[in-house]
Amino acid sequence: MSDRSHASVKTLHLPVRLIALLAEAAAESARLARASLKRRPPKRGLTLLPGADTPLWNELVRQVVPLLRQRGSKVHLARILGVPRQRLQVCLKARTAFLDAERTLLLLAWLAAQHRGRTLG
Repeated sequence: MSDRSHASVKTLHLPVRLIALLAEAAAESARLARASLKRRPPKRGLTLLPGADTPLWNELVRQVVPLLRQRGSKVHLARILGVPRQRLQVCLKARTAFLDAERTLLLLAWLAAQHRGRTLG
């Protein structure tokens, strides 16, 4: 691991409280979704798509979207994540795709920074 990437790993501190709140909200969302849907769970090993089977992603999106109302905020976040703005739109608004794992963790870090009143990038 290079010194630069090692240094960036050291500075990533997600508040445990934020992660716990996200997990609790996702669990509640999953309970509500499960109660309203009477269908079989997805087959094991298949790639998940955003929807009722992805309560953690749904909760993350629910918390991120209100923070993207300011003009230019989506473009700024897309640059931080290293994705085109249209890809961010597909993931957060249309909810038909996911970000990869690294970008999802970066999105969590961005959300934590926003809650602390700081900015990334």
